[in-house]
Amino acid sequence: MPAEYPSPDAGWHISALQIAKDSPTDGELVGRTRELRARILYDRGRRPDFRTPGGRYADDQELDFGAWHFFARRRPQGQPLGYVRLSTPETSELFQSRAYLGTERFEDVLREFGLGPAETFEHSRLVVEHHARKLGLGIHLNAVAIAAARHLGAKAMIGTSGTADGQDLFHERFGFRPLPGTRRYVEHYTEDVVAMLYLAAQPAGDYCDLVERLQEEFPAFVAAAEPMRAEAVRLTRERQAARPTVPVGATRPEGEERWQPVLFDLGREQDAQAFEALLASGQVREVLDTIEDQLTELVTSRDPALRGSPRAVATAVTEQLAGSGPREYGIWVWYPWSGRVVHLLPREEFRLVRTDRNRGRIERPQQRRLLERRVGIIGLSVGSSAALTFAMEGIAGAFKLADFDTLSLSNLNRLRAGVHHLGLNKCVIAARQMAEIDPWLDIEIYTGGLTDDLMEDFFTGGTGPIDLLVEECDTPYVKFAARERARALRIPVVMDANDRGLLDVERFDLEPDRPLLHGLLGQATARDLADLTHQETVDTILAMVGRDTISADMAAAIPRIGTTLSSWPQLASGVALGGALTAEAARRILLGLPRPSGRFYADLETLTAADRSTLT
Repeated sequence: MPAEYPSPDAGWHISALQIAKDSPTDGELVGRTRELRARILYDRGRRPDFRTPGGRYADDQELDFGAWHFFARRRPQGQPLGYVRLSTPETSELFQSRAYLGTERFEDVLREFGLGPAETFEHSRLVVEHHARKLGLGIHLNAVAIAAARHLGAKAMIGTSGTADGQDLFHERFGFRPLPGTRRYVEHYTEDVVAMLYLAAQPAGDYCDLVERLQEEFPAFVAAAEPMRAEAVRLTRERQAARPTVPVGATRPEGEERWQPVLFDLGREQDAQAFEALLASGQVREVLDTIEDQLTELVTSRDPALRGSPRAVATAVTEQLAGSGPREYGIWVWYPWSGRVVHLLPREEFRLVRTDRNRGRIERPQQRRLLERRVGIIGLSVGSSAALTFAMEGIAGAFKLADFDTLSLSNLNRLRAGVHHLGLNKCVIAARQMAEIDPWLDIEIYTGGLTDDLMEDFFTGGTGPIDLLVEECDTPYVKFAARERARALRIPVVMDANDRGLLDVERFDLEPDRPLLHGLLGQATARDLADLTHQETVDTILAMVGRDTISADMAAAIPRIGTTLSSWPQLASGVALGGALTAEAARRILLGLPRPSGRFYADLETLTAADRSTLT
């Protein structure tokens, strides 16, 4: 036997199992199998398609269901060091070789050798860990697949082989023959691939004795897989028992309204242990690690001149790591609501890079001042746009969000949310999205809305008093009660009316005696606005926004509310504009820049009218 083909070691433990399509237990086995294959196929980056941008090893193929899967171990309970798949005729329509050749050519090949799909198996996905290849494990597994096919009655086996490392020549030693004219480059595997055929009636090349022995041992391989299947059953049951169930017609299960991320510093032993336990728990759906790219952005943000020299960037990154490994640098963030784990720079470095493009408009000293502020937002329908804009722009490092309402289907015309958020409190939705922008934001939520009992806590309690209020609620009583409290505490208030780009600013910090809502309701108090009828509510809101200054569309819609219109008309574009207007006002107020009390219109219809064009 040539030296490049070592003798198969006799100490391998083989497990063989067939994965059913509809079994939840086998779903667990499929996931493990795909990860094992993809990790070996990835081959340290040689085949990048087997790893997702999120860092997950992925080789998801429907062909796995219905196929036989063979695992090789050094010890019965050890880690698999190699694997091969044998697909049966029942899944012939999904064969890789059929897709590679095309159905017409595939069936022509079989007919040429007197075969049909019902008697042809497919051999694929032979993978072996690097350190096990010199021990002859590849030979042993390849012989196992052939032996199993013969035991199961196959007349032929078909498959595809790579050529870069001589895999095609390796298969020829088992009796496989390349099909003429089928060699071509395949991007997914980053090498030339050729289709190959094995006829069971012919000897199995150099390894006839080995194949015949393993053919007799096939039933023992199946029995050896029982502990593996039992372990998968146990893990599946544990996961199902830990997963909340939602009965038909019910709202979200208890605990599903989580909105705070969990941070892990792997430099702390306790965090490192908890992080490894999380990864092993089955709760993680995706791991995203772009820390090296983030480090590059960090050093070039600090010194843009480095961008012209990759070597200088690499040196700066090495200095930044200061001897620690990339995996241990920074923070790993777990978002339990999405199942994602993300690797990020430490907080100050993360924020420096994340807001780097603000410079020239908001300089770094101003950025730091803003992050020391706390903003309260009431009403997370229109207010959600403000909350997300503030988070993106770095306006405030702490927030209090209040809204009693949950997301309904009709809200999706203007809220940045998805159908999977239906039935979820609007504060929770906003808090999650803000935490996904900056996981270090200090966010408190009031899912019961702003009530009299919570008013004091919202303005001055909790983790600290607010410095500015964004008021976007629909209830006249709450609008006035919140302003009464803000004025007493000398807290400025900004509001977007979501019509004609109306921005409302009340600088109670500078004008503690200023009339509420600019005196538009005279001497009315919050108590006067309690328990209004529907028509009284409409009239009050009209007085607040200005009956004579609303848009023609809004004026025409108001009489139809409650008859042909279900509620106040609002558009996503108007809500997005409101987020921009309130953010601009808040930023200037919090930085001590000019932004007086008053009402200001950014009416896009007027501002973009034909006579406003700057072109001559």
